[in-house]
Amino acid sequence: MKENVKAIVVGAAGKMGNRIIHIIKETPSIELVRAIERSDHPSIGRDIGEIIGLGKLGIPLEGKIKKEGGDVVINFSNPQTSLESLEFAKENGLAIVIGTTGFNPEQLEKIKGLSKSIRCVLAPNMSVGMNLMFRVVQDVARVLGPEYDIEILEAHHRLKKDSPSGTAVKLGELIAGAIGRSLDQVGVYGRKGMIGERTKEEIGMQVVRAGDIVGEHTVLFGGIGERLEIIHRAHSRDNFARGAIKAALWIVNQPNGLYDMQDVLGLKK
Repeated sequence: MKENVKAIVVGAAGKMGNRIIHIIKETPSIELVRAIERSDHPSIGRDIGEIIGLGKLGIPLEGKIKKEGGDVVINFSNPQTSLESLEFAKENGLAIVIGTTGFNPEQLEKIKGLSKSIRCVLAPNMSVGMNLMFRVVQDVARVLGPEYDIEILEAHHRLKKDSPSGTAVKLGELIAGAIGRSLDQVGVYGRKGMIGERTKEEIGMQVVRAGDIVGEHTVLFGGIGERLEIIHRAHSRDNFARGAIKAALWIVNQPNGLYDMQDVLGLKK
């Protein structure tokens, strides 16, 4: 069991990177050794602690990841940067935690291929509560059966770039798989105009982008005479950051392979 894990945070000056570093400073078993941002970031060269309000840490914000050192990379940036971090981790024998969303199918296949020779946690949502929800909605869908309509509603801040969220897509995929459907075939993303009656098979996906909403996800099971709603609301980014730290401490002690938060939390059946 590795102790005093050394972490490299990519996207360090961003909203998630900021909170991850704050949580690292609160966690005795992990320490920050490098902070990475895009090469044109205006704060490159400055102390990351001073940038994010922690005071001087003695760790400058770097514009490139190509440098040895560390045990695990934590990346919540963007798909392309995440792939670059994955390749860096592979080259240097590091573990990696990726919380980025918005990967296209080709990028996901590349991650799967690289993960055969690296320790990687890839998860669209690292909240403990949300990962419990991932498990629960599958059981609910199986019990309620095809007579209940399924709708997924998600809301995030106005700056989020991908839609629907990776978490909403994961919910849809898990539910569809639990009841013998394919989200690619039955997913309906928004509705407008004279579209006709809702089919029994479809899984609806509705999206809100507004203000500074951290993240809200609702799965609605609608039957005749009743409905069941399972809701997860994130009140701050700290729950995602704590999940990322938990994943980082776990993955450094695992064999090579691609894992998710269900593995980290021991929720897989």
